[in-house]
Amino acid sequence: MGLQPICPVNEIVRGKSIEELPKLILGGATLNTQYNDDPQSMPVIDMLRYAFHHGIRAIDTSPYYGDSELLYGAALETLRTEFPRESYFVCTKVGRIRLEEFDYSRAAVRSSVLRSCQRLKTTYLDLVFLHDVEFVETSQILEALKELRKLKDEGIIYNFGISGYPVDFLLSVALQSCTNREIGPLDSILSYANLNLQNLTLLDYTHRFKTEAQVKTVENGSILSMSLLRSQETKSFHPCSAKLRDLSNKAALYAASEGEDLACLATRYAFSKWVGEGPTVLGVSDVDELRTALQSYWDVVNNNGKLTAEDARIAGHIQKSIFGSHLNETWNSGISH
Repeated sequence: MGLQPICPVNEIVRGKSIEELPKLILGGATLNTQYNDDPQSMPVIDMLRYAFHHGIRAIDTSPYYGDSELLYGAALETLRTEFPRESYFVCTKVGRIRLEEFDYSRAAVRSSVLRSCQRLKTTYLDLVFLHDVEFVETSQILEALKELRKLKDEGIIYNFGISGYPVDFLLSVALQSCTNREIGPLDSILSYANLNLQNLTLLDYTHRFKTEAQVKTVENGSILSMSLLRSQETKSFHPCSAKLRDLSNKAALYAASEGEDLACLATRYAFSKWVGEGPTVLGVSDVDELRTALQSYWDVVNNNGKLTAEDARIAGHIQKSIFGSHLNETWNSGISH
């Protein structure tokens, strides 16, 4: 018997509220040379077909993720008869161009949105984030948000928000937006690497995002903390401390000694902490990884949103006895504000 879908797969999603994003979103960061040497060879069509058939009716991407938008756009065009545009959400980003290059000008924001529409073979975007807001001055962020609000008013995008790493800064921007008449409350926040087996920071802010800043939905991304929480070597670009990198290796070895894969355990752990709070963005590289992630989701959901006793024991040991004082350790990202 196959895995059941996470939501009805025959519904039309266009025009639906942002709160109706599916619980799982297929992420596009893996369609980038940072994570895969040859993104062009990845089975994007098969990944999308599997995701959509199982109710994961949303994708998240960015111009910063190499050819991700182009790869998704070509695959979506191939699948158009099977899955019409109105049957899924398209989420992308603006502002970050390269590792050290950003353009938050209103003209660049508009140009990027229109280019994304072309690349993704669509006339509208369901959700657009300002990408990695902590790298630019707050005044630039607010101007860019004003342009996204204008694009929303014009019907080119349906929702907008911000993404980034420092959760306290994301909240600061969300609060300022909420009281700015030219922006208003943000539709969505995308936080990454802040709710996982090693870092629970996002949980301290979720309620404030939704109540004080009136944000409609909060998304959790990078639940393996950009490759930190897996049995394979952490990617060289990862900005964490050498100590945390070493501890993650020890966590992987301990998990293996208990007959468990660290990435699978970490995936279930993140789901157990976020089920009912908002969508999770999944970064996978093939259908098998997607199938495993979906199975992990259902393992948690079917256990009343909790880990099994064995998972909880292993996760607890990793957090207390391996990560220890490095639990919730973060790293610097962006400029000082």
